[in-house]
Amino acid sequence: MTAIAEETRRDPYAALRYSDYRFFLTGRLAASMGSQMIDVAIGWELYERTHRALALGFVGLVQVVPIILLALPAGHVADRFDRKRIAMLSLLLLVAGSLALALISFTVAPIPLIYITLFAIGVALAFHRPAIAALLPQLVPAEKFANAVTWNSVGWQLASVIGPALGGLIIAWRHHAGIVYVIDAALMLVFVVCLTQVRGQQAARTRKAVTIQSLLGGVRFVWHTKVILAAITLDLFAVLFGGATTLLPVFAKDILHVGAEGFGWLRAAPSIGAVIVAMLLLGRPPMRRAGKSLLLAVAGFGLATIVFGLSRSFPLSIVMLILAGGLDMISVVVRQTLVQLRTPDEMRGRVSAVNSVFIDTSNELGGFESGASAALFGPIISVVGGGIVTVLVVAAVAVAWPELRSMRGLADDLPEHSMGEGT
Repeated sequence: MTAIAEETRRDPYAALRYSDYRFFLTGRLAASMGSQMIDVAIGWELYERTHRALALGFVGLVQVVPIILLALPAGHVADRFDRKRIAMLSLLLLVAGSLALALISFTVAPIPLIYITLFAIGVALAFHRPAIAALLPQLVPAEKFANAVTWNSVGWQLASVIGPALGGLIIAWRHHAGIVYVIDAALMLVFVVCLTQVRGQQAARTRKAVTIQSLLGGVRFVWHTKVILAAITLDLFAVLFGGATTLLPVFAKDILHVGAEGFGWLRAAPSIGAVIVAMLLLGRPPMRRAGKSLLLAVAGFGLATIVFGLSRSFPLSIVMLILAGGLDMISVVVRQTLVQLRTPDEMRGRVSAVNSVFIDTSNELGGFESGASAALFGPIISVVGGGIVTVLVVAAVAVAWPELRSMRGLADDLPEHSMGEGT
């Protein structure tokens, strides 16, 4: 390989050199920030009006139910119709949902209307997520895709820090959540406008009749593609058992005794680690041992979780959460790149929908598992036990799927039809 070629592979701005991707990333950053702001607003308003923790638990439930129920038809739609149009239409539905929440908030309408609106937002998300995930590989060449995923993750982590802080400041300033919903609608519209500027040619799609076989195509593909199945399984169990996020308020108040300010730092620490690692990945050439990197990253995530659970030192706890966030970033980049590049374009929507179900259910069930196990055994045993289970799962996956251990570069040995087109 020549020095020029090697320098190209190390280019941290490789994906950003494509105008279609720049528009995509800008819009996605705006929408992600809006979604983080609206999460804060919904939680604040519901607790302010009900003073019941259970009211907060229903928020995730009413949104994840339509995502799970509609996963197969939504993936099928993303593989049969123009993905950019699906993404834009679903964004317009999200705009309508945010404006409906604003109206409910300003008029102090009954609480059930909030949940009905959130269910409708979940329906829009069910179609939006597989369309967006399947659209991304069409915006950059395959060898630049990992770089694009890393930039996506940087944007998401920045939104995760800025969005909640901005949402909280606006609520504190206005003493009302309604304006936050309006701002979220505006940020979603920014994404719509950015997508109108994406000019890349969309692949021609054959509109075959909907059958059980076509609906289940993504499930079958994931089941038979061992490296993808292994990567999704790792992510599922790491989130299900290894996450300590749900119990951070307990650790801040009762174990580390650092109060609300300390809780804020604990909550921000994983995002700080994720951004640091993402910046390091952007300046490095593509991973040459991606399979082993994924396994080691998830195992390290489990070990960092164990140390955090045992820690009584606030600085050590912060360091462990930063480390866990950084290792999780490696896992995210490898898994998302792997799922999209190893999937034929005509199936990316359905496979992305299956992946989305795994992610959404593990997030919701992971929070429930953490709370339930903490109630039964205490928060320390819950977090430490979850970290131990995560490490054991890594060992089991490494044995069960040797294909993942031996996998090298993410873009190596790709079938021709899975390659994204440059723009």
